[in-house]
Amino acid sequence: MALPVILAHVAPPASVPRYELRVRTHAPANTEYAIWQLPAPATPRLRVPLRIAGLRGRNLELIEHSVMRRLARVGVRPRRSAGSERRCYPLTEDTALTIGLLFGALAPMRSRDNMRAVAEGIEAMEREEAAYGSPWRCTVGGPGACSGRCGCR
Repeated sequence: MALPVILAHVAPPASVPRYELRVRTHAPANTEYAIWQLPAPATPRLRVPLRIAGLRGRNLELIEHSVMRRLARVGVRPRRSAGSERRCYPLTEDTALTIGLLFGALAPMRSRDNMRAVAEGIEAMEREEAAYGSPWRCTVGGPGACSGRCGCR
């Protein structure tokens, strides 16, 4: 009798960067979602986890349904925790890239109309477009260390 293969628990190869979603509940109606890049053999310059972007409060409420839908498509179903407990969920690079770009763009915004327009634009982006707009897109010197010679600017 053959045993069933469970693919959901297969670890990603060491040749890819690792990302995770961290969910923390600060109060009953105040949850924070943050994307973190984790140290991995594929990113030797990274010694400690690096926070890519996060969102909470009214800015998160505006797009939470679309973020939850995107996460559900890749098998991640975050649940709210009691107290200030933090829950972590591994993410694929594509999912982390898109959600990180979305969180980073919406965090400083105040106009709900502009936020909706930006969120819809990011949702409609192709992978290559999202990578170009990403704050950690350059692999030459790491985030913020690019001189522009690699063509990412």
